[in-house]
Amino acid sequence: MTVVVVTGGTRGIGQGLVRSFLALGAQVAYCGRSAPVDGPSEALFVTADVTRRGDVRSLWDAAIDKYGKVDIWVNNAGLSNSRKPLWQLDPAEIDAVVDVNLRGTLQASAVVLDAMLAQGHGALWNMEGLGSNGQIVAGLTPYGSTKRGLTYATLAMAKELAGTPVKVGLLSPGMVVTDLLTRDYEPAELEKAKKIFNILADRVETVTPWLARRVLAGTRNGGRVAWLTRRKAAYRFATAAVTRRDLFGDS
Repeated sequence: MTVVVVTGGTRGIGQGLVRSFLALGAQVAYCGRSAPVDGPSEALFVTADVTRRGDVRSLWDAAIDKYGKVDIWVNNAGLSNSRKPLWQLDPAEIDAVVDVNLRGTLQASAVVLDAMLAQGHGALWNMEGLGSNGQIVAGLTPYGSTKRGLTYATLAMAKELAGTPVKVGLLSPGMVVTDLLTRDYEPAELEKAKKIFNILADRVETVTPWLARRVLAGTRNGGRVAWLTRRKAAYRFATAAVTRRDLFGDS
């Protein structure tokens, strides 16, 4: 049976992945900085902060103790920043986004890849986001910068792993309706943004089962699994007038 670990698995896409992997028959361990209120009892939860190597190692060890191995690790934990110009952000908020999204993912990857190489197999997946493909959005400078950097880092890891039994890949969920997507909009701005969200976005329960199946199927070292491709986005815009979607229950 495949063993999967998901970081940041207590809410949003992370919890959706945990539940989807379980539904597909995997054994799952996941972490968060605090325990979820309604987390699935059949998965192993470990309190962990991904910016601390010791916590990541404890999560790995807990999964090994319970399941005997770790086949797949998904670095999902992430933060977004308030939708403001860089100079208006609190320094602590900038640090927090960079710490979790980039520094934490790099530190976690270092621990996990070392352990997978010692184990003799494994696949590590890093979560892309806005900015990974070079898209630039005003007000999300720290978040987009970390995701752009993480894409580079993952492809660099792939080169370092060439010829080994361990692989890394990129996981791109596209635009998903969570609190990270809709935070900090003024009411009028949110209503305008919803027009785009209703074309391009999807709910967690739509995206995560598909992502989980693709992760379990595997990919080449340095490969990328993307839900919202350019072709899919173009098709949705082209058919938006006919295929009306309401992800927010406004109509």
